[in-house]
Amino acid sequence: MSKLLYVVAHPLDKERSYSLAMGNSFINTYKEHSPEDEIVELNLYNEYIPEIDADVLEGWGHLRSGGTFEELTSQQQSKLSRIEELTEQFIAADKYVFVSPMWNFTIPARFKAYLDTVLIARKTFTYTENGPVGLMTGKKAVHLQSRGNIYSAGPMKEAEHADTLLKTCLDLMGIELETIVAEGHALQPDDADKIKQQAIEKAVLSAEQLAKEMVLNK
Repeated sequence: MSKLLYVVAHPLDKERSYSLAMGNSFINTYKEHSPEDEIVELNLYNEYIPEIDADVLEGWGHLRSGGTFEELTSQQQSKLSRIEELTEQFIAADKYVFVSPMWNFTIPARFKAYLDTVLIARKTFTYTENGPVGLMTGKKAVHLQSRGNIYSAGPMKEAEHADTLLKTCLDLMGIELETIVAEGHALQPDDADKIKQQAIEKAVLSAEQLAKEMVLNK
């Protein structure tokens, strides 16, 4: 049995979110093709996701300098423990599905905060004399993203900092990323339903393929 971590970074539901409609179809299809696998859902808007703040930085610094966890303040202990919990959950998964919109050219702030809890040196990547090396190689991820304008080509391409940010983070850890996008529905409202349906169809095909790969890799 393999474990898939399904990370939702949208506060709405599948009726009001293109990305969540894609995610819902993806997960349902995946379950049909690989019912024995474990799916762990992490909705970032229903969970406590610590931000990197003074407590976290000072806590990490104290531990690196030889201090003990017990010497930290209760707030530092709580935040570092939660980060450790999220990191270990991430490491334990075999595959990943991320569902998010593009907001103001990038991913939601809550999603960025989550990535900060799993991009941990000596846990998911390490530094070597030749530069950083990922410790999560051999794992795959899918990003299901919606964006109202068109960013895959044309004048707005260089303004796309959502999927590119996620790809950079996953590359650092050694995780391969596939991206499926529903885009242009705000720019072309008459075609919105068609754009949504085409993206859902691509998500379904991706889920079928990922389920097969997880079976083959067991």
